Amino acid sequence: MISLEDWALIRHLHRSEGLSQRAIARQLGIARDTVASALASDGPPKYQRASMPSAINEVEPRIRALLTAYPRMPATVIAERVGWSGSISWFRERVRAVRPEYLPADPVDRLEHPPGRVIQCDLWFPAPKIAVGFGQEMMLPVLVMVAAFSRFIAAVMLPSRQTMDLVAGMWQLLAQNFTAVPHELWWDNEAGIGRRGRLTEPVTALVGTLGARLVQLKPYDPESKGMVERANRYLETSFLPGRSFTSPHDFNEQLRQWLPTANSRRVRVLDGRPIDFLEADRAQMLALPPVPPMVESVSSVRLGRDYYVRVAGNDYSVDPGAIGQLVEVSTTLAQVRVTRSGRLLAAHDRCWAARQSLTDPAHVQAAAALRQQFQTGPPPAAGDHLVRDLADYDRAFGVDFTTATVPSDGEVA
Repeated sequence: MISLEDWALIRHLHRSEGLSQRAIARQLGIARDTVASALASDGPPKYQRASMPSAINEVEPRIRALLTAYPRMPATVIAERVGWSGSISWFRERVRAVRPEYLPADPVDRLEHPPGRVIQCDLWFPAPKIAVGFGQEMMLPVLVMVAAFSRFIAAVMLPSRQTMDLVAGMWQLLAQNFTAVPHELWWDNEAGIGRRGRLTEPVTALVGTLGARLVQLKPYDPESKGMVERANRYLETSFLPGRSFTSPHDFNEQLRQWLPTANSRRVRVLDGRPIDFLEADRAQMLALPPVPPMVESVSSVRLGRDYYVRVAGNDYSVDPGAIGQLVEVSTTLAQVRVTRSGRLLAAHDRCWAARQSLTDPAHVQAAAALRQQFQTGPPPAAGDHLVRDLADYDRAFGVDFTTATVPSDGEVA
């Protein structure tokens, strides 16, 4: 078979130099038939190996029959069903090449996001566990929000994935990072946001206050929020490596300092930086509501004799003077406050650890004083003791010690 170089040279000598086939054959030392074939061909010569019979060709019809009925059947199961005894890696390669012919098509439409329309939201769980105090370490969620038009990223670590923590996290990022509200917030089927097409009440209250709409995407449709998924991977590969964190506060502080760098990177699809497109996003977003939404969890409990209230698995001490009374417990991302009729009974930094008791020494002292008062009883009040003349008792029993007389019946009182 003629080589590609000889084929190109033959055509050059014939068309450019004007040599005859006989002259070309004599100059290159090849047969005239070879020259004639090179000039007659429409394209460069290709090497094609003659097909050889293969053992897998015998079982391929049965492979295709199984894939017709069960398109996702594993290759190892197919090998067992067809009685394959050869190389399993070779068998997998053939099944991998054939399987797409039987899988249902799942096309993905390219989404266009106008400015200000959508912010995609998701939870990212960084691999290193964070020290949360009391000798405990936990893998905590990070709320990540990405503006679909500008690709601007905002993120914050949360104590949990419970509804009120998610609501507080969304409001914090919208108010501090975006300073505006998109027309739509896109989430997957996160339990704290809603299930079965019904949003939780705190989330409904939040979007109602914002004047926005929250869209929960259908299952098995990750492409719809691919921007935030890529942002999660970007955080995983560009923020985490080489870092250590002493606390959730330290994590959030390092993340806050790093995000301006992330938002200044050049994004290929934008041909620019997210920070440069953020103003165009904000211009089409809604303004922040004049009254902030309710982002703290409030509950009423009757304070027991041990003067502690439980919040997210931890116990917090309360002024024992309110024992037996209904108190209001307000929980934010950073603090736990207990009040009654507007009077502050306790204020604690929120504990991110689990199964802990947080005690204010002032509450212990107040409890000791109340306990001592209860055990000793109330002090006697002034004027409670009656003072009576003892002579009244002598006259009542008929005894006169001044005359030494006795009663008429002869008995001495």
